[in-house]
Amino acid sequence: MTERLAEIRKELKKKLKKERFEHTVGVMYTAASLAMCYGADIQKALTAGLLHDCGKYCPAEEQIRLCGRYGIDLTRSELEMPALIHARLGAYLAEHEYGIKDREILDAVTYHTTGRPGMSMLEKIIYIADYIEPNRREIPGLSEIRGIVFQDIDRAVCLSAGRTVRYLKDGGKSVDPMTVSTYEFYK
Repeated sequence: MTERLAEIRKELKKKLKKERFEHTVGVMYTAASLAMCYGADIQKALTAGLLHDCGKYCPAEEQIRLCGRYGIDLTRSELEMPALIHARLGAYLAEHEYGIKDREILDAVTYHTTGRPGMSMLEKIIYIADYIEPNRREIPGLSEIRGIVFQDIDRAVCLSAGRTVRYLKDGGKSVDPMTVSTYEFYK
């Protein structure tokens, strides 16, 4: 791990709740493993994995307020589902507070929650690492996705997006159109 990554990790350990920080470290190392498997840049995977939830250090109302302060336009879906806001806020913080200028890393942070059609390999890695990291509680289909992700990341992304859409619809919750588009693209 680079010196800068170690510094960011220390800062996040102070800012994030214990469980969120443990999840973050799990995503970081899962992302590095997937990067090794798929020939992606390991340092970028570590960085994006570490920063993917950096916008979750405060409640949703505060995230909305910060987005307004920083000029981050929120979609109707994000306002209806505040759990999505941390991704765009996180990309902003990654760039402006943590000094990350690499667009690929920033995009991986931005799309780690909803995915998007035609993701880069790094985006897919962070999207799926967030879903499968070892600290995640067992949910239907998680074992199956963990079992195939190192052989077929696109199939893992498809299954993950599909299960997310189904889970939200079955629970009577709104589904972000980008998640539906992600599922349709990878199906």
